Amino acid sequence: MSDAQDALTDLFEQYNEKLSNVMPQAVGYNVVLFSAISLATIFAFNLLRPRNKIIYEPKVKYYEGEKRPPRIKEGFFDWLSPLIHTKEPELLEKIGLDAVAFLRFLRLMRWLFLGVAALCCGILIPIDFSFNSQHVQKNNRNFLNSLTIANVGDQWRLFVHVAMSYIITFMVMGFVWWHWREMIRLRRQWFRSEEYNKAFYARTLMITRVPKKIQSDDGLKKLLQSIQMPYPTTAVHIGRSVGQLPDLIEYHNQTVRDLETVLVRYLKGGKIGKTRPTITVGGFLGIGGERKDAIDFYTAKLRKMEGAVEEWRNKIDMSKAQNYGFASMAAVPYAHIVAKTLAGKNPKGTIITLAPNPKDIVRFLVSTYPHPLLESADRPLPCILPPTVSAVFGYVLPIIMRKLSKYQGALTRSRLDRAVVARYFAFLIISQLFIFSLIGVGFSTTARVAGLIKKHAGVNEYLNELKKLPGAIQSTYLEESNYWLTYFPLRGFLAVFDLAQLVNVVWMSIKTRLFGRTPRDIREWTQPPAFEFAVYFSNMLFMAAVSLVYAPLAPLVPLGAAVVFWVSSVVYKYQLMFVFVSKVESGGRLWNPVMNRLLFSLLLMHALMTLTIGLQMGWGTFYWVSALPPMVIVILFKLIFLRKFTDQFRWWIPSPDEIAASKVHSERADSKGGRLASRFGHPALHSDLFTPMLHAKMMPLLPQ
Repeated sequence: MSDAQDALTDLFEQYNEKLSNVMPQAVGYNVVLFSAISLATIFAFNLLRPRNKIIYEPKVKYYEGEKRPPRIKEGFFDWLSPLIHTKEPELLEKIGLDAVAFLRFLRLMRWLFLGVAALCCGILIPIDFSFNSQHVQKNNRNFLNSLTIANVGDQWRLFVHVAMSYIITFMVMGFVWWHWREMIRLRRQWFRSEEYNKAFYARTLMITRVPKKIQSDDGLKKLLQSIQMPYPTTAVHIGRSVGQLPDLIEYHNQTVRDLETVLVRYLKGGKIGKTRPTITVGGFLGIGGERKDAIDFYTAKLRKMEGAVEEWRNKIDMSKAQNYGFASMAAVPYAHIVAKTLAGKNPKGTIITLAPNPKDIVRFLVSTYPHPLLESADRPLPCILPPTVSAVFGYVLPIIMRKLSKYQGALTRSRLDRAVVARYFAFLIISQLFIFSLIGVGFSTTARVAGLIKKHAGVNEYLNELKKLPGAIQSTYLEESNYWLTYFPLRGFLAVFDLAQLVNVVWMSIKTRLFGRTPRDIREWTQPPAFEFAVYFSNMLFMAAVSLVYAPLAPLVPLGAAVVFWVSSVVYKYQLMFVFVSKVESGGRLWNPVMNRLLFSLLLMHALMTLTIGLQMGWGTFYWVSALPPMVIVILFKLIFLRKFTDQFRWWIPSPDEIAASKVHSERADSKGGRLASRFGHPALHSDLFTPMLHAKMMPLLPQ
């Protein structure tokens, strides 16, 4: 055997020998380290918050209508008071149902895993520890393994773990039932709210997959008349291609930004600069090209772009019709009744549903012939290189999944979010739970085989080693419970780091000192950012899945999860009240896929429990069958949900009194001025073009 093979074999043996001894210390170090860093981060947040309110409380400055968040005093922990005293009804009005649904999900998680951790730690840990103390030698166990099912061999003790999986199942189903019922109540409240009933989209239907023969306003009208809806429409509108218009508008607006930057530098300090700013047009890598007056150049370009945009908008009626359209109803209850009646039906191949918020619609722009003004554009492309693997998985991957979902037919951002939750959660489960365990099995098995090679073992010994593979699988995924005990302190720290926004504080300081500060830049930099509900839901779901899988096997795992969920509840309530906004309000539509995946995590828990009992007690005993009934219970529970809650959650089912009391809009009012077309047509058709913005002290200098 070569020296390299000996070294590799020794490495594997040292890994197997040291892993068991190192993990308890590693877990302890991680808990202490991340707890200390988290406390320091909270201290930094308390110091920075009063001096950087535009970062820590941007919604106090930028809010809509009556949605201003409560004021926070300057004290060290005064930010906790509004979190404690602001309850769900007020939150629904201030931050919307999407944010309330996320906070309710965190409430569900924190109380669920607090209960699960209390039961598992209070019952299973004494049972497992007593068995290990009495029957397992000290050199074959460590402290953390003594608290798990790993070495337990008594039949009655194993059945206690199975019984605990039953209790956890009923706990999860009870919590899900209660909170799902509460979400339906919140949905009804949202449907009846004044804001929703005033929204034009709330009484509008969206028609997709419109056949080519009826892709016109008259065609849509005849289609809707032919299906004999219980209520008539007040207006119809077929979507039309806008070609290069969105790109032209974006190019125009970027030119405005460039002009603003030039003017702010030229008029810096309220004084006119000594020399006019110039720009080099053409050339390559700074060589050649023609130098021009920058202000005159951008001003002339803006005139050309404004003319091009106006030309495109004037000829939009002649552009190609699309395979989707919209129809407005006279009242909000009418739209819900019609949409529910037509659900699952496809008149002439179309799909008729409630229309989303116009801001929620994903616009597909296919450009075949480049516009000459765009063809000559020479703009640098932004390049973002994520600095860490966490950024790749947490930021880039959901974006890629969102892009793929677009091409698979998702028409709205809320539907894209649901697709991201489904795909990103599946990716996390497969890559970080299953494949991670398989890699561990492969690593340990390779170590054993390498040891046999070193001993020049025969064929029978190799076959005997393969027979130990199931046991290796079990020991590997149980040992990996220690890894998750190091994972949760990190997740808790990341939640606190989100609260402190230290990177944002530093980056904002750099931007305001090194980059141009036009009024538009300042306004955009200080606007409240959009909260990525799909990504946060997926990460929280993954923690819940890991905790449920290991709850009856390694009770310390759900304890770690409970701590993280409690910390997250405080952090993200503050963030959603004072920092983040919902990009587009969907009315909590992510709740359904999130609950479905929580129930799926229960199935994973029982699958792993079945595997554990089969490996511990032998497959021939059929004791493992005792772990299967809860899987059937969970599936039946889900089917009951489909029958009882789906319609109530998705539709507003108004009473006769509510129908009679609803505000009815006239056909004349909706048709006059093309109200439907202006609301649901592409934003490029009616959005205002940017106009240059300057600081007030610079305005008197413009004529000069």
